[in-house]
Amino acid sequence: MLQRTLTASSFSGSYAEARQKFLAAAAHAGADVESHVMPGQLGAVGETLATDVARIGARDAARLLIVSSGTHGPEGFSGSGCQVATLHDADLLGRLAQADVALLLVHAVNPHGFSHLHRTNEDNIDLNRNCIDFDAPLPVNAGYEEVEPLALPATWPPAPADVAAMAAYIEKNGLRAYRVAVTSGQYASPEGLFYGGTAPSWSNRTVRAILRTHGTAARHIAWIDVHTGLGPYGHGEKIYPGRNDATDLARARAWWGADVFAPFEGNSASADVSGPVVSTVYGECPGASATLMGLEFGTLPDLEVLDRLRADTWLRRHPEAPDAQKRLIREQTRDAFYCDNDEWKGMVLGQARVVLLQTLQGLRAQG
Repeated sequence: MLQRTLTASSFSGSYAEARQKFLAAAAHAGADVESHVMPGQLGAVGETLATDVARIGARDAARLLIVSSGTHGPEGFSGSGCQVATLHDADLLGRLAQADVALLLVHAVNPHGFSHLHRTNEDNIDLNRNCIDFDAPLPVNAGYEEVEPLALPATWPPAPADVAAMAAYIEKNGLRAYRVAVTSGQYASPEGLFYGGTAPSWSNRTVRAILRTHGTAARHIAWIDVHTGLGPYGHGEKIYPGRNDATDLARARAWWGADVFAPFEGNSASADVSGPVVSTVYGECPGASATLMGLEFGTLPDLEVLDRLRADTWLRRHPEAPDAQKRLIREQTRDAFYCDNDEWKGMVLGQARVVLLQTLQGLRAQG
């Protein structure tokens, strides 16, 4: 009963509640806290929007463990729960201190999306497609232009003719081609799906500033970015989102196991995307070895999640939609990324703690 109470109390029903719990837990743990308040934006109920950072450990620690939440808005419900539980985990915090590993928790990378229940940010930017080199030519997704009118029809739900057109496309090109075209990222349609933007977003710039403040002294950085929405219900897939480097990938598998999947190898639930948030570590902390994971917890069947993202993007294009439809789409978006039951929450916290212990052991072994 006590464990069930602790599990339930770590999670929240809104961004505002999650932020309050995170800040209270950070104070309880004696963490140093800083808040990066988002300018010119308010939350769904008029609250302040911020990316909050809690640090435990010496500023000059050679080993740094980062855990981030809310890169994709409502995926923050699970990531925040993991962070709050970690701040109340005296055993884990004690092990980190004994190993001289500093802990950095970045809460709500995308506070606007977390509060307003959008996977993307205030400008419809997918932050895991935004952290690229904008001085270079933008990536080209040749398949997206053809599939966008099918994925985002004029009406929602799609009319029978739209459903038939989508089915014909998939029959001709294959389901995998459809997923790649839609989800790998695009930079040409600002109101479209998985849009990467044309310049660094506020969240991109904020994460980079956090890394410059907290990561420059570290020689070894491990970064766990918590996500939801892909894979089997409650299973935490360990996705390697780092560069295609044999040494880095081998180190990730040595720490976390052979079930670390790399999207560029074609065996992950995730598409091989350009510009994930965790990749900012390479530019901002070039003197450190970086071991990276996207910890992805499954919720609903993948295509159902994608259909709910289509609906959310459609709604952004159609602000004139009836209030009842707006509420339904927002609720369904939230439920696509957060299963509000003790079973799923327990699966999330249990697997996250295992990953954190493995990461601690991996960092401890670094010279």
